[in-house]
Amino acid sequence: MSTSSINIYWFKRDLRLSDLEGLKALESDTIPLLLVYIYEPSIWQNAHYSSRHSDFVKQSIADLNTQLEPFNQEILTVESEAPAFFEKLSQLVNIKSIHSSMETGLDLTYSRDLALKDYFNNEDIVWNEYQTNGVFRGINNRDTWSKDWYNYMNRSLCDVDLNKFAFAKAEQFSNHVNLLNLETSTEVFQIGGESQSKLWADSFFNHRLKFYSSFISKPLQSRMGCSRLSPYISWGNVSIRQLYQGAKKLKEHTTHKKSLNAFNSRLRWQSHFIQKFEQEPRMEFESINKGYLELHQTYNEEFVTAWKEGKTGYPLVDASMRAVKQTGYINFRMRCLVTSFLCHHLFQHFTTGSAFLAAQFLDWEPGIHYGQFQMQAGLTGTNTLRIYNPTKGAHDHDPDALFIKYYVTELSHLPPRYAIEPWLAEEELHEYDFNYGVDYPRRIVDITETRKQALEKIYGLRKNPLTQSEKKRILATHSMKRRMA
Repeated sequence: MSTSSINIYWFKRDLRLSDLEGLKALESDTIPLLLVYIYEPSIWQNAHYSSRHSDFVKQSIADLNTQLEPFNQEILTVESEAPAFFEKLSQLVNIKSIHSSMETGLDLTYSRDLALKDYFNNEDIVWNEYQTNGVFRGINNRDTWSKDWYNYMNRSLCDVDLNKFAFAKAEQFSNHVNLLNLETSTEVFQIGGESQSKLWADSFFNHRLKFYSSFISKPLQSRMGCSRLSPYISWGNVSIRQLYQGAKKLKEHTTHKKSLNAFNSRLRWQSHFIQKFEQEPRMEFESINKGYLELHQTYNEEFVTAWKEGKTGYPLVDASMRAVKQTGYINFRMRCLVTSFLCHHLFQHFTTGSAFLAAQFLDWEPGIHYGQFQMQAGLTGTNTLRIYNPTKGAHDHDPDALFIKYYVTELSHLPPRYAIEPWLAEEELHEYDFNYGVDYPRRIVDITETRKQALEKIYGLRKNPLTQSEKKRILATHSMKRRMA
């Protein structure tokens, strides 16, 4: 091992060079700094992840490398399990310290971190983790969470001056590790990168904000009316604090305060759900309210396959599933709809679809994903049980069936009413050269009946003593005290 020492900044889901506390902490350290990203096969082969995610990460790293070019620096991007990489690097150089942002992830990454902590302790390597996005580690309740969140959001941004770093050269280690190929696929999704996040933020705040409140529930219009910043937040191209402070400055002179307030509230909810998962990570596997462990749902492969393929016979559900598979995005209401349809109308356990949807969402974020799955599946015992009606939802939010027709092309030539409800006039549809049940599948279930059954079973468990005691525990642990910004 070389006698020279280095510090390491380990990029995880914080792929940016601005407002990064861990990087800022190393700014004036005289020990050379090595920037590292580790592509871990055991994680990326997990069912929650897909090539659209890895492409986004690779694009983000390429963007960072472009920013680092003037400093003759790049990120050492390796394909390896993290413990093996650090063990190998320790044979080449003395690692003084490792710095990274706290990660609220799957059990897979949590177990990895526990193993690394043991290894670093045994090797006398300091590992400093830094708070990110207003999520607090080690708290037991939310008594001061809102106050602490606003205090965190109002702190000065951690502006990093790259001129102050003494960088270690990534190329001196390149021959000793397995470098990750940064080439991406030909799939077309939002492009990753800190530079891209700034373009989307500027576009939203300066042009699209005015549509936000009106379009947020619309499956088609939301595709441009919403901020579309979620993948950049999820993969760390921009921090919640940067967006919060940007919105706060805009609030002083914008005429679209309603939309801006709605956007700001969602920034806070983003942190809230990740905080919830930070405190109760078992939500990945089972209902947060243990009373619902008695909710017996029998796996039906036919139902789950139809749901995944967008062939349930309910056009808005099918359009939403096909849209997210093709583009990596559907708006919040449609996410609620497809989750409710799976868990209520098809009465499938949430884990039959959670990993699949995670792999489709470009903005996949474990804490939000599982917090919302639990809520929309009705497994908290604290929230109003919402069982979404896909037909009513289509009439309310896609009355001209533009979204449906775009993604369910079999229905594209039908009048809106029949595109929304093709079962209404089966004989009349022959006029449109459309064979219902052949050109488009018949309804896989009767949602009037399935709604009754789901309500009966879920509400039946709400009265159980365990469900009630769990409800009190959940409220005591996760309820926020209100505080104005």
